[in-house]
Amino acid sequence: MEQRYLGRTGLRVSRLALGTMTWGRDTDRHEARDQLTAFVEAGGTLVDTAATYADGDSERVLGTLIGDLVQREELVLATKAGVSQHTGQRLVDASRRTLLDELDGSLRRLEVDTIDLWQVHAWSDAAPLEETLAALDFAVSSGRVRYVGVSNYTGWQTGVAASHQTSWPGRSPLASTQVEYSLLQRGIEREVLPAARALGLGVLPWSPLGRGVLTGKYRTGTPADSRAASPHFERFVGVYLDKRGHRVVDAVCRAADGLGLAPLEVALAWVRDRPGVTAPVVGARTAAQLRGSLTVEDVELPTEIVAALDDVSEIPLGYPERTMSER
Repeated sequence: MEQRYLGRTGLRVSRLALGTMTWGRDTDRHEARDQLTAFVEAGGTLVDTAATYADGDSERVLGTLIGDLVQREELVLATKAGVSQHTGQRLVDASRRTLLDELDGSLRRLEVDTIDLWQVHAWSDAAPLEETLAALDFAVSSGRVRYVGVSNYTGWQTGVAASHQTSWPGRSPLASTQVEYSLLQRGIEREVLPAARALGLGVLPWSPLGRGVLTGKYRTGTPADSRAASPHFERFVGVYLDKRGHRVVDAVCRAADGLGLAPLEVALAWVRDRPGVTAPVVGARTAAQLRGSLTVEDVELPTEIVAALDDVSEIPLGYPERTMSER
C-alpha cells in the first residue's frame, strides 16, 4: 500500500487507515484479528481507535493483538481522548486532567508505552483552548505521545489551535485533523480543508463511505445485518437515507457499473485522492467487508468520473468561501 506523509511531519502512514470503532462491541476479537491480519498483509500501517469506543473495549481488543499478531513497530497507533459515554450521553471534556487520565487509560488498554498520534476527539467550549493544547504538549514532552492532532474541529477552531501551537517555540505542532468526509458529507470543503492545507495538517476522513450508505446496500431497503438495523447506529446511518443521498448513491453505482468496480471502491477512491487527504479511516464489522475496501489500492478513477461525482454531490458555496472574483 502506498505510504504518505502525515501533513508536514516526517511520519509516514498508509494511505488507508483501519478504523476500530466497532471492535469490542459489534466486532469480536476473532473478527478483529482477521481484520488486522488482512490490513497489515495489504501494507496498511495506520490503525485508529479512541478511548470512548465500546467504553474502551476497542483499545483492549487492539492491545491484545499487538505483539501477538503484529509487532508494535509495524503499526502507527492513533487514538483519541476527550469524549465519553459513561452516563449514557455523549460528554465532551477536554480539560487537562481528563485528557491526561484518558491517555494513561489508553496506554494501559493498548499495552504500549507510546501512542504515535494522540488526538483531541472534539472541541470543548468549557475548557480553555490553552489548557487543552498544554495537555498535548505535556503528553509529547513526557514521551507518552509522538504526534498530536485534533478531530471534529471547525475551520476556525482548526486555525486557532494550529496557529497557537506554532506561535511559540517548544509547543507540539498539530499533525492532523480527523473529520467526516465523503461524497455525502463535503462540508469540510468550505473551511476545514483550506485551513488544513494552509497550516500543514494531514486530513484523516472518517466515514469515507458515507456511514456505509455509499456501498449501495440501502438502495432497496435496510438489510437485517447492516448498521442501519443496529440500535447503536440506526440514527447514525439514517441521516443519509434521504433524496440527496439516493441521488449520489445512484451516481456512484452507475460509475461502478461502467468501470467494473464495486460502489465502495468508487466512493473510497474519490475521498482518498482528494487534495489534502492523507488517509481515509475505513471501519468494517467483518474481515470480509474490510477486504472489499482494501481492493481500492489498485483503483484510480478517470478524471471524467471524478468530475461527474463532484457535480452530483456538490455543496453550495458562497461568500466568503468564494471570493468576489470567483462569483
